Amino acid sequence: QVQLVESGGGLVQPGGSLRLSCAASGRTFSSYAMGWFRQAPGKEREFVAAFNWGATTYYADSVKGRFTISRDNAKNTVYLQMNSLKPEDTAVYYCARRASVGYAYQSEKSYDYWGQGTQVTVSS
Repeated sequence: QVQLVESGGGLVQPGGSLRLSCAASGRTFSSYAMGWFRQAPGKEREFVAAFNWGATTYYADSVKGRFTISRDNAKNTVYLQMNSLKPEDTAVYYCARRASVGYAYQSEKSYDYWGQGTQVTVSS
């Protein structure tokens, strides 16, 4: 069983920054491939960013150049640094552990454990 707990969400003005954290349980965290997704009101959950098992990073086109995914294996934590935030970035953000290569990294089906989510609101 893997537990994931997100934190760091909040209200920020357009153009501002936030850093989300996702703390994971488990003694083999360094071997996990991890991802971030988000779900805006009335919309389906969508892929944001991910690491694969080789530490290659992937980003959705909508966040490329503004968001950065990183990890600290000593702290069992993955981060999402979000800069130049826009109102359309408003959503609940979820971290997840990738379980399978049977689905693409952008697919929710590729992830087995999910956090509870943290709200990010970008508004003036």
